[in-house]
Amino acid sequence: MKANSAVKAISIRKSIPTIIINVFALAFIYLMPTFSHLLSFPLYLIEPMRLMLIIAMVHTNRYNAYALAFTLPLFSFAIAAHPVFIKSLLIAMELAFMVWLYFQLSKYWNNFVSILTSIWASKLLYYGMKYIAIILVLPKEPLVSTPLYLQVITSIIFSAYLFGALYFKKQ
Repeated sequence: MKANSAVKAISIRKSIPTIIINVFALAFIYLMPTFSHLLSFPLYLIEPMRLMLIIAMVHTNRYNAYALAFTLPLFSFAIAAHPVFIKSLLIAMELAFMVWLYFQLSKYWNNFVSILTSIWASKLLYYGMKYIAIILVLPKEPLVSTPLYLQVITSIIFSAYLFGALYFKKQ
């Protein structure tokens, strides 16, 4: 009986970081328009959904990362109607692909190279799908709305964070 209680306590303790990160991620996405307005800076340029996903990949588990990859874009659409539904679906697929590819590549490569490659491969997938969507249903949408130099900077910062956090987690 005591062993069962100990297992439940450990299970609950392991769930706390996941719950905190998920609530924080949803709140961050929910409040993004407000923060952008207050700061007079379009915070979407720092890729907040990818940031929340990287944090979840480091501090929770792959299943939670997949859950956030699919829910954050759809949650953003549901609460702010931004991005439009089609783009929300494309972003969800992009983020889920990034998670999948990272966990595949990290079996063979170091974490920095794995996540950087995953980020850019998922961006290529996204821009390919977005190009098709522009042709079919989003004719006035620009293909690239975030400057590429900002995407390079955020990719390197996110990759360095994941690499460093996982390195120190092992120590």
